[in-house]
Amino acid sequence: MREILHIQGGQCGNQIGSKFWEVVCDEHGIDPTGRYVGTSDLQLERVNVYYNEASCGRFVPRAVLMDLEPGSIFTVAHH
Repeated sequence: MREILHIQGGQCGNQIGSKFWEVVCDEHGIDPTGRYVGTSDLQLERVNVYYNEASCGRFVPRAVLMDLEPGSIFTVAHH
C-alpha cells in the first residue's frame, strides 16, 4: 500500500495545504478531531494512504508543516 507524506511550507503553502486537508478529510469522512464520521466503507478502504490511525481510534494526517512565523501554523492547527 502507498503512504504519502505531505510537506507544506510558508504562509502560502500552509494555506493551500489547509484546503487540501479539508478536501481529503471530507473524501474520507474524517472530522476535524480525527474521528471517522463517514457513511461508506469505501472511505476507509485507502485511508492509510494519508493518515496514521492512533491507538485511540483517531486518524492523524501524515504531514509536516513549516513556517518561520508561527501565526500560519497556529491557524492551520486550530482550524
